[in-house]
Amino acid sequence: MSFTTTKKLLAAMLLLPQAALAEQQLNQANTAWVLTSTALVLFMTIPGLSLFYAGLVRSKNVLSVLMQCFAITCMVSILWLAGVYSFIFADGGELQQFIGGASKVFLPDISTTALIGDIPETVYFMFQMTFAIITPALIVGAFAERMKFSAMLWFSGLWLIIVYLPVCHWIWGGGWLAKLGVMDFAGGIVIHINAGVAALVAALVLGKRKGFPTTAMPPHNMTMVVTGAGMLWVGWFGFNAGSALTADGRAGMAMLVTHIGAAAGSLTWMFIEWKRFGKPSVLGIVTGMVAGLGTITPASGFVGPAGALVIGVTAGFVCFYATQYVKRTLKIDDSLDVFPVHGVGGITGSLLTGVFAASSFGGLGLAEGVTIIGQVGVQALAIVATAFWSALFSFLILKGLEKWIGLRVTPDEEVQGLDTVLHEETGYLDL
Repeated sequence: MSFTTTKKLLAAMLLLPQAALAEQQLNQANTAWVLTSTALVLFMTIPGLSLFYAGLVRSKNVLSVLMQCFAITCMVSILWLAGVYSFIFADGGELQQFIGGASKVFLPDISTTALIGDIPETVYFMFQMTFAIITPALIVGAFAERMKFSAMLWFSGLWLIIVYLPVCHWIWGGGWLAKLGVMDFAGGIVIHINAGVAALVAALVLGKRKGFPTTAMPPHNMTMVVTGAGMLWVGWFGFNAGSALTADGRAGMAMLVTHIGAAAGSLTWMFIEWKRFGKPSVLGIVTGMVAGLGTITPASGFVGPAGALVIGVTAGFVCFYATQYVKRTLKIDDSLDVFPVHGVGGITGSLLTGVFAASSFGGLGLAEGVTIIGQVGVQALAIVATAFWSALFSFLILKGLEKWIGLRVTPDEEVQGLDTVLHEETGYLDL
């Protein structure tokens, strides 16, 4: 299926009246695959990202990170039902280019027979919900170990509505960027750039952790980190291959290139560390994997294996040096490297999608009449628009909350650790 045909199919799925959608035939194979993918993407946040982040922080903050990811999962699920899904995917009429409509708020007309394309709308609702869950959860890594739990909840909820909702509609809900032909198969722009830029802004607004960068703050449990990373890798197959919404060769190709991108990113990061520091680290190889996965995400439904290999290797190089630059040169305390890994990776992958999607580079092909330069231009426009929107409104939300309820715990509370201060619990009995 060509990119043009796929784009027209998705547009029809989103904009046709409900009665017309219901006339389509349920495809059990596609439904089973998207159900499985939904579980895999939720598995990425709970427990994958939760364990990955929790292992990276110091032991006195392990429960706070787990709590944040769990609470975000619950809160986003309710907000998704209460209207976020509707204003992304329902027909927005005259405002369709910018925002969807209110017809699906609380799903008043949902039934077991309602379809989106050839899968149940309940399944499509759940699948898209899992993407909305993991996006604000990614931002947690930027302000880990110093943000109040109440501020985190308010920020995550407001950010979902004000930032994620419109950007997602622009690209996946039939908005103005979709009409321009932007290519973002599974969220390089909607998720990784969006969250990465917000993470950078959050790190700047909150400021550095006490002792950064002179005090060493190594991960407290690398076994937990690797376990979480492995869950992310497996779950990412649902993230990318599930975005095909079909159980066919396109999903198979998306899964293949996802794996190649992850492996190439891992090895590249490992070898750079090995050469530069004398030894390869476990932290390095798993971080390279996440960089490879985030970078291949926008391209996963459009490129072939060779393109995925180049994208993965590029991710390892670019994200490694971005991490070093942000931490060591700029001295920005993005605690768990959300911007240099997810943000920079998403930017890199989104631009390279416009190149390696071309059939001349082994991809599935660009839209009819579109050149590589033209497609890269559209990708760049989407990147700039998303980064600007995310940066501006993330900043405004954070500054508003800072004045209203405050963002940070006190210096003494930070030293004591968020587990005890905010939750009166500890992750380990000997603390």
